[in-house]
Amino acid sequence: MSIGTSRSVAAVLAAFGLLAAGCGTASAPQGDPNAPLEVWTRSLDDTAKVYEKIFADFTARTGVKIDYKPVYNDFDKRMQERAASRDLPDLVITDVSALGVYQSQGMVTEVDRASFAGGADLVDRAWNNAKGSDGKYYGVPVSTQAQATFIRKDWREKLGKPVPTTWAELVDLAKAFTAGDPDGNGQSDTYGMLVPGSTDRGYLAWWASSYIWQAGGDILAEDNGKYRVAVDSPGTVAAVEWLRGMFCDSKVVQPGALTTITNDAHTFFEQGKAGIYLTGPYMMGRFDKAPGKDKYEVIASPKGPSGSTVLGEGENMYLMAGSARPADQKKLAEFMVSPDAQKAGMQGVPRPVVRLPVNSKVDVSAVYNDPRWNTVAEVYAEDARPFPNVPNFQPFRQQTAETLNALFARCGSDIRAELGKLAANLNKELKSQGMAK
Repeated sequence: MSIGTSRSVAAVLAAFGLLAAGCGTASAPQGDPNAPLEVWTRSLDDTAKVYEKIFADFTARTGVKIDYKPVYNDFDKRMQERAASRDLPDLVITDVSALGVYQSQGMVTEVDRASFAGGADLVDRAWNNAKGSDGKYYGVPVSTQAQATFIRKDWREKLGKPVPTTWAELVDLAKAFTAGDPDGNGQSDTYGMLVPGSTDRGYLAWWASSYIWQAGGDILAEDNGKYRVAVDSPGTVAAVEWLRGMFCDSKVVQPGALTTITNDAHTFFEQGKAGIYLTGPYMMGRFDKAPGKDKYEVIASPKGPSGSTVLGEGENMYLMAGSARPADQKKLAEFMVSPDAQKAGMQGVPRPVVRLPVNSKVDVSAVYNDPRWNTVAEVYAEDARPFPNVPNFQPFRQQTAETLNALFARCGSDIRAELGKLAANLNKELKSQGMAK
């Protein structure tokens, strides 16, 4: 069963029988206390190799063995299966967006920030990624990042276009990339905007959220710790109208955009089929190989009507409930945020597992020696924001993605009316999670 539905948190918990029984607690440890720590990360092969080196270093220093399991496909489903069987891994590294679900289902133990070794060296913004809706901490931040705009520099320069700084200039560049034959092959086979528009895991809402914020809109707006639905606000409507124009009017997005998941989207930029991509900085290592480091540039997102806000995310390490090894859980988490482990994670090839360090003692410029990462760090510090801190944001992201997907697929549909329907559904979800103002 996928968590990416509009079901309430209570329904999800009931489905797995966790409301009554829980999935194990720190006071009721399960498993062999002498067995290796079982650690999961949401990883493909390239990033798994980076984690393997870090965990090997931890074992060499402490003698604590690690049973490492990189998982990518069906990660959330497999984690829920383990929760239902009350046999969770000892530790998990995955997106900050998992925190609300894990907390609500009793899958994670609380982290005492005050007694966490090295915790004072972690930046507050990173710690906030591990804070639950009740103000307590249920994870340890290990990496942060902000989205940036990747542009085919060689195409832009060939067509005599400036680096875009506004939405208008961004669309103008996208049109030029689509119609101006920037690769010079004499064929109409290039596109401006690369969009991971699938509804899978809410990808389209993940991509569109930055543009919604840049127009002054929102999905949920916070007000003194509570939230109100803002997906039908004037700013959101304006953003959706602008975004749909790229699908329906200027037609500058890649073919099949509305069924493209992120892993498939990357290949369009990599293979020279699309020239503008709002994505995470972790893609730089891959794109440095193809299309090539000299062929593209990384810039802060061009300004919309209300600014340049972009999605700022990251990964947490979660100390899972039911472990027989709470002391070793904490020991590994403390090691993961140490300067040595942070630097090792940043030096992963082709992709780092620590994008921006959470440890204030690690210098981004010194480790990367790459001005593009300085740009990302500046964007994170000045313009990045996370998704709302509600118990489970996934239903909001999923339903928003589904509505946007339908609006972009049906060019004549009524944006205001459809966003109004979405707002009504999201308001029900917000009330069910007890977070409505």
